[in-house]
Amino acid sequence: MNSNRWMKYSLGEICSFISGTVFPRESQNSLNGTIPFIKVSDLNTSGNERWIDYSNNYISESEAKKLRAKIHPPLATTFAKIGIALTFNRRRLLRKKTIVDNNLASAVPNTSIIDPIFFYYLLSTIDFNKISSGTALPYLNFSDIERIPVDIPPIPTQRRIAEILSSLDDKIELNRQTNATLEAIAQAIFKEWFVDFNFPGATGEMVESEFGMIPKGWRVGKLGEVCKLSKGVSYKSSELQPSDSALVTLKSINRGGGFNNDGFKEYLGNFKTSQCLVKGDLIFAQTDITQNADVIGSPAIVENPFDYENLVASLDIVKCEPTNEIPSSGTLYYFLQRQEFKDYCLSQTNGSTVLHLRSSEIPNYSMIIPNSSILREFDSIITSIRQIILENNQQNHILRKTCDELLPKLMSGEIEV
Repeated sequence: MNSNRWMKYSLGEICSFISGTVFPRESQNSLNGTIPFIKVSDLNTSGNERWIDYSNNYISESEAKKLRAKIHPPLATTFAKIGIALTFNRRRLLRKKTIVDNNLASAVPNTSIIDPIFFYYLLSTIDFNKISSGTALPYLNFSDIERIPVDIPPIPTQRRIAEILSSLDDKIELNRQTNATLEAIAQAIFKEWFVDFNFPGATGEMVESEFGMIPKGWRVGKLGEVCKLSKGVSYKSSELQPSDSALVTLKSINRGGGFNNDGFKEYLGNFKTSQCLVKGDLIFAQTDITQNADVIGSPAIVENPFDYENLVASLDIVKCEPTNEIPSSGTLYYFLQRQEFKDYCLSQTNGSTVLHLRSSEIPNYSMIIPNSSILREFDSIITSIRQIILENNQQNHILRKTCDELLPKLMSGEIEV
């Protein structure tokens, strides 16, 4: 690093911090306002991986004034300031003026000193866990953050560094959007064929069933008839040690379905062959916390971007292996994506703090089972779609790894630009 060109600052000299606003329960769950009011959970929303583009809550200008809400400007970087969310060190850029709840805060860069995008990446290299206070409930003091020392290059260098890192993140986002479009196409085809019954070769001949009229040649059956269901392994915390094997956990399933590569836990314990998973296997969540209850019953197709020698389903996961009647896990995935399956799972749970889906009831889920020819035709379509999705996910894994390796080197001046 050329010390003549890089300057030393404290964070408090290059930005200002804004705290969040208490978000009354009666003001939540509205999408009718013009100002996004984001919560910690919004940091996990798909599409909000770098920029906050989606919010589950909006309020009006008049409501913001009534709450005396602090407005956080565009290009500020927001982050969790209290609780377990703080430990994840997630940073997000604000796309437009936003209100954040009191579990979040934001940093507004001084643009005469620092480029806002460079600043976002700079904050991503700082571990707030090292300066947090509290034990049971960690929290941040602005006075502690403001004293953190940083080295800053001239603004032209900042912008070149930001462009390099942004180009990687832009490609990741493009792949994510492509996958979302492909997933929407697959879902639309499924609905057209298996919900609206407008499938290739449909004759219009219908027969009576417990679900109403269904195409002739189709039938109503149970989930247990079309797949083999296997419970995951019960494990001890002492078995979570560095290993070539990894548990696929509840965190491996996104809210609403889909696989999350951040959910692996390396595992040194024992497991049965029936509890092993391979890339392309179908799983769904068997437990959930009552506060959200939006993961239980959600399906996912297993990925293995880290090339673990063994993947093992944890006790919160159910493995589904389709029989010959269903062509593949990919096809069965869309049947389990239906709201009816999620509702059934929720109706068959017990527990107060943690919901648990009773294993004995899972095979009894009733579903419409189309004839084999239309299932094979659907499978041939979605197999190619899911292959592209898998390839994009794998590419994103490599891009994130590249970005993670470049980030500290660019931010320290080890790599000159």
